[in-house]
Amino acid sequence: MLVGRQTTRFPEVLWAQRTDEIYLTFNVPDVENPVLNLTADALTFSGTSEGKEYAVTIDFFKEVSPEESKKSVTARSIYFVIVKKEKDQSYWPRLLKNSGKVHWLKTDFAKWKDEDEDDDAAAGAGGASPFGDMDFSQFGGGDMGGMGGMGGMGGMGGMGGMGGMGGMDFDSMMAGQNFVNMPALESSNK
Repeated sequence: MLVGRQTTRFPEVLWAQRTDEIYLTFNVPDVENPVLNLTADALTFSGTSEGKEYAVTIDFFKEVSPEESKKSVTARSIYFVIVKKEKDQSYWPRLLKNSGKVHWLKTDFAKWKDEDEDDDAAAGAGGASPFGDMDFSQFGGGDMGGMGGMGGMGGMGGMGGMGGMGGMDFDSMMAGQNFVNMPALESSNK
């Protein structure tokens, strides 16, 4: 008898950078038992999401500073702000040590900023962080808890009570309109 073997998948990883930081987002909703290991030259991730095993090792183009870097595990994704060891240098030509395209790694255009853009224009009116108002004080790990329910969403059902157009009386709206003096439509058969 053959037993099906569970295969490990690559998570979708989005990335962007600045001269001093790398932004990574692992799109793995409701990840269970995430194992994350950030070293000076690589980031290793493994975990289970929706009954599927995910794992990846990212060998960085250059060294990073694990001590200064931050992470956040949320219900939808895992976020990293990874500090480059060589600050105020030019952008890396790529994230990975080895060149070549990998199907699981994509540019995060929501956080991307070209080298010649100023910080305020790329960040928007809210400030310099591409993560907006995300609370990075919780990044050390610990008990992150769950997101809880989405209160107030019950009772949608079949959208009862919507009714028709309610109050739209087309007869009274059209009363008094003079359509007699309108020009005739032109024929399209020429």
